Amino acid sequence: MSEEPINTPQEEQTPTPQRKGHGNSLFQIRLPLFIAMALVVGVLIGANTFSPSTGNPQDTAKSYLKFRDILSYIDRDYVDTVNISELSDFAITKMLEKLDPHTSYIPAAQLAMARSYLEGDFEGIGVEFNIFKDTIYVVTPISGGPSEAAGIQAGDKIVKVENENVAGIGITNEGVFKRLRGPKGSKVSMTIQRKGSNKPLNFTISRSKIPTRSVDVSYMVDDNTGYIKVSRFSANTFEEFKQALTGLKKKGLQQLILDLRGNPGGYMDHATRMADEFLSGNKLIVYTDGKGSKYDSKTFARTKGEFESGALIVLVDEGSASASEIVAGALQDNDRALIVGRRSFGKGLVQMPIPMNDGSELRLTISRYYTPSGRSIQKPYVAGSEEYQLDMLHRFERGEYFHPDSSLFVDSLKYKTTRGRTVYGGGGIMPDVFVARDTTELSHYMSQLYSKNVIREYTLSYYRDNRKDLDKMPFDRFQKNFEVTDKMLQDVVRLAKSADIDYDEEQFKRSKNLLRNNLKAFIGRSVYGNDGFFPVLHESDEEFQEALKQFSRAGQLAKGGA
Repeated sequence: MSEEPINTPQEEQTPTPQRKGHGNSLFQIRLPLFIAMALVVGVLIGANTFSPSTGNPQDTAKSYLKFRDILSYIDRDYVDTVNISELSDFAITKMLEKLDPHTSYIPAAQLAMARSYLEGDFEGIGVEFNIFKDTIYVVTPISGGPSEAAGIQAGDKIVKVENENVAGIGITNEGVFKRLRGPKGSKVSMTIQRKGSNKPLNFTISRSKIPTRSVDVSYMVDDNTGYIKVSRFSANTFEEFKQALTGLKKKGLQQLILDLRGNPGGYMDHATRMADEFLSGNKLIVYTDGKGSKYDSKTFARTKGEFESGALIVLVDEGSASASEIVAGALQDNDRALIVGRRSFGKGLVQMPIPMNDGSELRLTISRYYTPSGRSIQKPYVAGSEEYQLDMLHRFERGEYFHPDSSLFVDSLKYKTTRGRTVYGGGGIMPDVFVARDTTELSHYMSQLYSKNVIREYTLSYYRDNRKDLDKMPFDRFQKNFEVTDKMLQDVVRLAKSADIDYDEEQFKRSKNLLRNNLKAFIGRSVYGNDGFFPVLHESDEEFQEALKQFSRAGQLAKGGA
């Protein structure tokens, strides 16, 4: 597939529009732990020649021998048969929990999946999918990919792969990847169920190289205002970003919104190169500090960037982590950008990937990130405590999503930017302009429409039924004139009822306008891709709308004001 699962743990290619108060999923909270592949200068050079520390070699040797002996006794004498490999993996994982929240061990069987999020492309059939009610739904074939060429359509249900039933068997994302990804030129047969077709349809598709994108969308909001959304920092992120920025400049870009909301990070070098595009001279971007000086580093701006002047606003929220925080912190501390949104995640520990001889990998924390002003990006933690994992819940309970946390605005956490503006530490990047979550249009009914896939299912069906007319319509006309009618809303209500969602009139009325917007956005996505999805979604996006109001202040900052 692309093989891109939509709104699933492996991918957030098109975020569900949960702007108004939906909490981050457990995946979003944990994602920085899984993809913390921060690559400081020299980190990989030492990765393959890593040797135990000489700090306390005798204790290290004694502990190693003790662990080896215990495993040997269990293997030889324990009353029941034991999988020694699984037992060892478990012991390693529990040991690492005593260190920090981001040091991790990835067994060989899981490593390919862990890496796939950051790889620039892979080989498969080229579809985005969603697993709903134990069935694989095609959300869309990737443009230019083999599935599109073969005639796979949005809304198709994949029921068999290589004559093996894949519906109703508890299929997982890993199971889909295993069946549909494969070497370029190899073939896979699939059986599809399609609405309006009485018989299953059989396809044989030749796999090909499928590019994945981390710049979800870039477009001109008006004649001089551009917008770029970056969903992660993967192998091709900087090149995609550079292309998007150059394209907007050709269209008259004078001021820019860089959206890093929900971006869990990734490769550090792509983040620093992105920051460099906005910073003139040789300004400090980020530095790291580890044990001794082996993993200490400083990264400075070094190239002539595409957008070193002009008003710049960066959107962040509690889902922005790691590399996202490096970009936001560098631009804030150098007084280059106005940061709008809510406090970012707070992931500022640097991991070095260390390959093991069995194909597994240790990702060991070897230093900390600091912004140019000296702020540690990492939020506080207690080794082995579950409180770190509950941080997002605690932020909600403290009301931090609705007003800034006063405990973080104290003198001990105060720092100064290049021009003397006050910024605060405490973990994560504190925005210059706080935007509270707007929950006025949210309801349990609306949440169920998403959790039971009703909105996605309805909009795919609507597109199929009206494809001929929609495909002829230019996006400008769609955005200006297309309306979600009351009849369409009632069709959604009926579909929801068939999905066992009880109608609640009060909650429906509360969410009605938001529902209209989201339905239109997803229909737009079916017709125009992300270029039709995000511009519509932004009409009801509080943070985006607030950013548009802040360009006067961002412009003053760009001209040297505070």
